[in-house]
Amino acid sequence: MKREFSELSNCVIGCAIEVHKVLGPGLLESTYQHCLAHELDLRGVRYKTEHPLPVEYKDTRLDCGYRIDLLVEDCIILELKSVNALKGIHEAQLLTYMRLANIQQGFLINFNVRLLKEGLKSFVL
Repeated sequence: MKREFSELSNCVIGCAIEVHKVLGPGLLESTYQHCLAHELDLRGVRYKTEHPLPVEYKDTRLDCGYRIDLLVEDCIILELKSVNALKGIHEAQLLTYMRLANIQQGFLINFNVRLLKEGLKSFVL
């Protein structure tokens, strides 16, 4: 089932909010990733975890070890964090991943916050 773009974005945000509501802040990023994947499963959303992201360099694809935390329906990148504060380097990382993967939308989600809306940033190329 193909979802409308904004409907999918709202669903992803709803899943992240649910995970944060149940778990709260203070856990490892990997815990949030597993739980968010489970929540996406519960809602019937397709995704890939730790999706490889090669780098194109001078007409050669190189596996440099980059991985997308969650690639949702092949059209939204989720970069997950559990840090004291999001920094510019986190935004740059997501934007670079979006450019390399040719994906137009991404969410940077920091679960280590009191309210998830304080740790959620949306990006569109």
